[in-house]
Amino acid sequence: MSKEAVTLVPADQISIRRKPSASIAVVGNPNSGKSTLFNRLTGMRQKTGNYPGVTVEKHIGIAKVGDASLELIDLPGMFALSAHSLEERIASDVVLGRIADVPRPGGILAVVDSTHLYQGLYLLQQLLEIGLPVVVALTMTDAAEASGLSVDAEALKRRLGGVKICPVVATTGQGLDDLRLALAELTEMPQPDPPEFWEELSAASEELAGGIPATVPRIEIERALIDRDSELAAEVAGYLGEGGEAKLEIYRDRLFGSEPPLASEARKRYTWVRDVLAEVQHAAPVITTWGSRMAMFMNRPVPGTLGLFIVMAIVFQAVFAWATPLMDAINAGTGALGGFVQASLPDGALASFVADGVIAGVGSVIVFLPQILILFLFIIFLEDSGYLARAAYLMDRLMRSVGLSGQSIIPMISSFACAVPGIMATRVIPNRRDRVATILAAPFMTCSARLPVYALLIAAFVPAREVGFMNLQGIVLFGLYMLGIVAGLLTALLLRKTALHGPKPTFALMLPEFRRPNMQTVLMQLLGRVKIFLKRAGTVIFAVAVVIWALAYYPRSEEIASTYDDLRASAAQTLTGEELELAIAQLDNENAAVQLEQSLLGRAGKVVAPVFAPLGWDWKISAAVIASFPAREVVVAVLGTVYAVGDEADEATLTERLTSATHPDGSPLFTLPMVIGLLIFYACCLQCAATIAVIRRETGGWQWPLFAWLYMTGLGYVGALIAFQLGQ
Repeated sequence: MSKEAVTLVPADQISIRRKPSASIAVVGNPNSGKSTLFNRLTGMRQKTGNYPGVTVEKHIGIAKVGDASLELIDLPGMFALSAHSLEERIASDVVLGRIADVPRPGGILAVVDSTHLYQGLYLLQQLLEIGLPVVVALTMTDAAEASGLSVDAEALKRRLGGVKICPVVATTGQGLDDLRLALAELTEMPQPDPPEFWEELSAASEELAGGIPATVPRIEIERALIDRDSELAAEVAGYLGEGGEAKLEIYRDRLFGSEPPLASEARKRYTWVRDVLAEVQHAAPVITTWGSRMAMFMNRPVPGTLGLFIVMAIVFQAVFAWATPLMDAINAGTGALGGFVQASLPDGALASFVADGVIAGVGSVIVFLPQILILFLFIIFLEDSGYLARAAYLMDRLMRSVGLSGQSIIPMISSFACAVPGIMATRVIPNRRDRVATILAAPFMTCSARLPVYALLIAAFVPAREVGFMNLQGIVLFGLYMLGIVAGLLTALLLRKTALHGPKPTFALMLPEFRRPNMQTVLMQLLGRVKIFLKRAGTVIFAVAVVIWALAYYPRSEEIASTYDDLRASAAQTLTGEELELAIAQLDNENAAVQLEQSLLGRAGKVVAPVFAPLGWDWKISAAVIASFPAREVVVAVLGTVYAVGDEADEATLTERLTSATHPDGSPLFTLPMVIGLLIFYACCLQCAATIAVIRRETGGWQWPLFAWLYMTGLGYVGALIAFQLGQ
């Protein structure tokens, strides 16, 4: 990365001290360099929120131009004003001023990729018709020159009616000074005189305007004629009074005949685009770049598919293995801090609350950060390099068999490490139905939190014998992974056939050349993802962790505590050295087990035990399952407590206690059918407060997380019931 690629922002500029003088929408095709340019112009002066009533993110930044401040709104990428996804509809509605409580921008910064001018001019022509002042940022001019393309900016300016054209290279900062000056003058510029491309459409909208309030812009009348089933068409028909829709249909028949309106528009606009390109774009002898050579090679079916599996294997390994040392360090740090607090404070509720509630609760949030950082670093890097589009293209046919698109593959694979970053990765999916279906399928993937449970139960109760050339324990573990995959895909298919039923989404995809990612953009997007996770998910996870602590701690029995104090004193009189330490530790474990049994959590376990009795569970397992709701791996520590081997359970000792556990009638508790059922329950059940919090965050309400919890818990219960009853 060159020295020019990073802009250092003085500390006194990070805080916004004055109201911006103008609001400018940043609009462009996906992969046009729009976000890179936005980050370059605004630096660290950014904030993120949501548009009213939807989960689409709103990125707003302040661009400093001399003493002036300009508010830039980074809109989702779009190909045209006719929206095919929620994100595109939001972008279209913002520039048209059709979102309540969101002021219409004062101007538009149109970002056009020089290497895909054919596609960019289609959207640009529509933007010019809106009637707002426009400045065009012609991005990736260096890549265009490297591929033998040159764009005559002055000729393009003439064809666009005098609109200011600013060639830039966002990754290096080239041309940004001229762009800033143009933006400073944008709101003072005259409104553009859009190029005429369809006289009949203009005449039809002018005729219709006579019966419509003058406040309705002409562009909205034209969009109502073209976008037949849109909300805008219904509104314009309402303005026309009774029979308004029929009147619009008369004009549509005259303009489009039997041809679909969008197809007619595309044919007319692209005729104009080709005419402009012939004048402003010139191709020199083709220069083969490393990006174009790599793109041609990776677009082939065999290398592309093989490359995808290699990339996904690296991502999976990174998230699953590379994060482990950092996660272990966080766990060790929170454990040490909790131990220090307990040693520093007197025994009692305060010490337990701070150590087991606050510190452990915060630790349960922060422990996900290494996985989130690594996963999103890869995703943002792959997206900036142009590879993510190819991955979606390669997997599209396979994912469509279960009602999803190729863009679902990376979130699904990412969820094998942790569903939290996997669900957050669904933001690359533009279609809301696809996105929600992927979100609800992702928690079925076998995340790293399930592995401690699997490892304990498989090692204790599945015989370690060979089956052919494979180990039976390995087969069971593989079967659990496959169970999660099949359950997730079938869930997605079921949802797309029922609650999320709808037409298959239009999968418009541009395959850009490979390019070197801009590290400033990568790091800023990474920081934004981390802040969102800690702010939104962390609060819910922490609250649930504190509630579970309170249930496990209260009420405390002073009589039980006094009894064990007497036993410790007695042991101190008869034992010394290591024997005394072991005896004291055992008494502490037994005290914790008895206190847990009479706590609210223990009592809840006994209350719900009849519900889980058909699965072969007793109250101890029921209590452990309840306690592991915030994070399913907690079940190992809770089992260690209820079986009096300590919450930091030694695996061998805990295994011995589990294998010897019995029902009141003396029959073994942990039989193989019961264990298989318990494994199936943990494979299906949604026991992760972080996942539920993120589902709520990404779907914008409690409807889907509540459905996911009930559906997955019910599925796990039925699976465990069948396994136990058939095994018995």
